[in-house]
Amino acid sequence: MNWSKKNIDLTKDLISKQSYSGREKDAVEVLKQFYKDCGFDEIIVDKYGSCIGGIHGKRSDGNNLITLFDGHIDTVEVDEKKWTYPPFGAVEDNGKIYGRGASDMKGALSSMAVAVAKFAEESKKDFSGKIYVSGSVFEEIFEGVAPRSVSDITNPDFVIIGEASELNLKIGQRGRAEIVVETYGTSAHSANPEKGINAVLLMSELIQRIENIKPPYQEKLGEGILVLTDIISKPYPGSSVIPDYCRATYDRRLLVGETVDSVLDPIREVINKFKEEKGVEVKVSIAEEEKICYTGEKIASSRFFPGWIYDKDEPLIRKAYNGLLNSGLDPEITNYSFCTNGSHYAGEKGIMTIGFGPSHENIAHTDDEYIEVEQLDKALNGYFNILNEIYK
Repeated sequence: MNWSKKNIDLTKDLISKQSYSGREKDAVEVLKQFYKDCGFDEIIVDKYGSCIGGIHGKRSDGNNLITLFDGHIDTVEVDEKKWTYPPFGAVEDNGKIYGRGASDMKGALSSMAVAVAKFAEESKKDFSGKIYVSGSVFEEIFEGVAPRSVSDITNPDFVIIGEASELNLKIGQRGRAEIVVETYGTSAHSANPEKGINAVLLMSELIQRIENIKPPYQEKLGEGILVLTDIISKPYPGSSVIPDYCRATYDRRLLVGETVDSVLDPIREVINKFKEEKGVEVKVSIAEEEKICYTGEKIASSRFFPGWIYDKDEPLIRKAYNGLLNSGLDPEITNYSFCTNGSHYAGEKGIMTIGFGPSHENIAHTDDEYIEVEQLDKALNGYFNILNEIYK
């Protein structure tokens, strides 16, 4: 079996199917067919539409380790006019495969699925435990929400996230919270501004005070960044009207152990003092989001996704590292700089989780996104040798 070619073909097939968040069905069908063709023992599409394939080991001795490979199948949208190559053409040129989702992260998902199929065939399933691959939905909107269903179904002991890591081994990440601050004023005609209370001016002053909040710091993950990302007012457009409402959105990067209250309390303290001084209404909350999956199921969550980190000397992490060494790689052990589905597996559930994936994180979401064929091959071998090591 030419596993490298199979990996390239599956990557191209997945790229060729547009799979924006909530519209992943066509790509899921490709993945389902791959599982079927390769003799996976389980093929499950859960309520949100994530596509899970499972291989069962034939032995009942040993530790019955359940391993889950997780790669999201949804992508961000594209402006096709800005692309040199068709974003769903899966064009291969000069050692690169171009297309939306190539690096983020259909190439990694393909490499995971092919590695598991290769391991099942070459081991003749002579191992103890189960191995799952999940093509998860809605990651671009909700990091770690759709995987809540995946983990309920598979009950894994060990999770491997395939987000781009430049073939390095990731053992942690900061989480993410989306914080909403709202100011309420009084509307008036702009010819008589003194008769109103301008909610935007209130917000402008409040923002300056929030800027003085110093987020916490952890040695392994760094600073829990708090940054303003959006501001809107109502009515909009505000022709000749003093705005009576303003909303600012903050991105807060979360460290291990932080809670909703520990994140919001410093902002609440600033707001309460501001309210006493100004005699106005101000609110702060964690943003809520609700979407509809292609299955028709509603997916909803607050936008609070925990951080996580593990020690590099944990036994499963050492085995995974040795597997990568056996692949001819020399991976650095470090942390993701962005949020992943690990926010659920590790951050919410406490399941041992690592990250390892092909390509470079700065290629994600870009025009003319691509993945190098060489990176695909190395990722395939890396995943395969991780399995060889942890199922010895």
